[in-house]
Amino acid sequence: MPSRESKSPGQAEQELDAHTRDIVRWHFSPESGCPFWLDWARKAGWKPVEEIKGFADLIARFPHFEDEWLRDLQPEVWVPKKYQGRPYNIFETGGTTGMPKQRIGWDDYKIDYEEFSAKVADEHFPRGGAWLMVGPTGPRRLRLAIEHLANFRGSVCYFIDLDPRWVKKVIAEKKADVARAYMDHVVEQAITILNHRKITALFTTPKLLEALGEKSNLHQAGIRGVFCGGTTMTPQQVRFLIEEVLENQIGFYPTYGNTLMGLAASAPLLPGDNYSITYYAPQPRAVLRVVDPNQTEKLVKHGEW
Repeated sequence: MPSRESKSPGQAEQELDAHTRDIVRWHFSPESGCPFWLDWARKAGWKPVEEIKGFADLIARFPHFEDEWLRDLQPEVWVPKKYQGRPYNIFETGGTTGMPKQRIGWDDYKIDYEEFSAKVADEHFPRGGAWLMVGPTGPRRLRLAIEHLANFRGSVCYFIDLDPRWVKKVIAEKKADVARAYMDHVVEQAITILNHRKITALFTTPKLLEALGEKSNLHQAGIRGVFCGGTTMTPQQVRFLIEEVLENQIGFYPTYGNTLMGLAASAPLLPGDNYSITYYAPQPRAVLRVVDPNQTEKLVKHGEW
């Protein structure tokens, strides 16, 4: 997990500004940029490479990214010139209906999860021990990322699929019994794997972890570490999972992530935290900001939100 010892604000700001300049130079230079941003700059009538000196400039000069572009435009418009001809991954956001938002990538999930590997303890995620992922797979970044993390640590990974779009659909239609039956179906498959394979590490969502705990003593089943994400977790949920489901015997690693930002790991929980999780974005590649929703360039101070 991330250390509570952090860089000074000045150091973090310098790294972020340098990263911003590098990224802008990459995407807006004809020799490396992608068709979308090169065309955007021509229409905008100014030169980002010359005028963006840091992250503050990026916020001030660029409008909001239109996420509908990820639905409406063909993926090829995002391919940097230096990557032309190199096949890419297509990742989709989970939990949506209709035409999904899609984004492309090559190695970013590997970078994120190799860094995360250094934040987990070998006693909880033994190198070479098999993993089980019970969560959204299919076209999502998470599926490749979890398997890469397991492989990076010398392990194999088993999978139980979950379709969040179907879950969202039946909940919207107020078919709670169907949603519960689907969750039971997923949990039943996971229990079968746990009973027949030597699994030491588990990735799943908070609700599925709770459901698995109702069907199996996870520590007796061989689980030593749980990597948990997918939704928010209240302090009450965290305490219940650690004390009741995992019985204080299994390492618990809460994370937050999404297809665009990547993986935000949590700081180790201390008694004074009262089971409240603090997540850290993979800065400088991603930045978390608390802003006024009506003036998104305006930051909201800690404690005011």
